[in-house]
Amino acid sequence: SNGASARRRSPGRRSGWPAGARAGAPAPEASGTPGGGDEPPERPRTRVEARRAARARKPSAATVASRAVGELFITIGVLMLLFVTYQLWWTNVRAQQQADGAAHNLQQDWEQGKRKPGAFQAGQGFAILHIPKLDVVVPVASGIDKQRVLDRGMAGHYAEGALKTALPSAKEGNFAVAGHRNTHGEPFRYINRLTPGDPIVVETQDTYYVYEMASILPQTPPSNTAVIDPVPAGSGFTEPGRYLTLTTCTPEFTSTYRMIVWGKMVEERPRSKGKPDALVD
Repeated sequence: SNGASARRRSPGRRSGWPAGARAGAPAPEASGTPGGGDEPPERPRTRVEARRAARARKPSAATVASRAVGELFITIGVLMLLFVTYQLWWTNVRAQQQADGAAHNLQQDWEQGKRKPGAFQAGQGFAILHIPKLDVVVPVASGIDKQRVLDRGMAGHYAEGALKTALPSAKEGNFAVAGHRNTHGEPFRYINRLTPGDPIVVETQDTYYVYEMASILPQTPPSNTAVIDPVPAGSGFTEPGRYLTLTTCTPEFTSTYRMIVWGKMVEERPRSKGKPDALVD
């Protein structure tokens, strides 16, 4: 009777469930048996198959070439970026340092009486140009040589050969000056913002020469040298006088054309009388 009672308490055995199983429990997974879901192990490759697989993994000649071209373009791009940085930033920093040093030395020489009025050697600083509206203070050197004058952050006086122009001290004539618009200190970058009546001052050892901006020629070919004539063509001046001409390249970052700004002297003030009103804050 005890065996019958045990059988009555174990319905799982009557239904054929394994001992310890419960209704609804998942069946154990088959492992390593046919139909259990495991794939058979991959057979070893032959030498021929291994060599073919290795060749397939190697990049093709076209892939190698495209990678080389890509690396070359990246290198060129980096070099161009460095060159642009040099042109747009470092040349300005260096030229500004040189121009500031030249202006400082020039003022010291004036104070010590080392400079004498008259003719100046090429590249020699002899004046300081002030454009108060643009916050420009730049030394002026004799000549317009690129390496010795303009690239050193200075403005250059047309003082040689067929392009020779008058000094500010001349009783008549046109004091013509060139300067960079971009890079190398770019002292004339914003002269297009000058308007009639704006003061421009040329400071020398003994005198301040004050000009008023009169007119502007936005664009003209470099061959048009008549713009620095004693009575400059296109300026609106019709008779001899004491004039100032500023020239620079245009459009920006090119040297295709020239931009011209003209002024007319309105005051000659000895340094002994102090600075002119245009330079007094």
